[in-house]
Amino acid sequence: MIDLLSYILIGLGLVFWFWGTSHLLGKRSVLFKLHSLSVADTLGSMAIVVGLFLQRPNEWPLLLLGIISLAIWNTVLGYVLAYCSSTEGSHE
Repeated sequence: MIDLLSYILIGLGLVFWFWGTSHLLGKRSVLFKLHSLSVADTLGSMAIVVGLFLQRPNEWPLLLLGIISLAIWNTVLGYVLAYCSSTEGSHE
């Protein structure tokens, strides 16, 4: 049962990855595309890491560190992108 749940989470993570990548083909702004991609990649990666946790519960410290790193990195990256897009016209 745990193996099935693990495979479902890993599969869901892959679906999020491909779903986020599909937004790159749209006609919206670059920032919308990057936001969609980063959110989908973060959720997909976290689902995969949780699926791996179910497979390897003895490795929980490293997997927890991976989830925390994903959350912090993508949050900071979002703020950097927002800052760069808001100050783009003020550079001389």
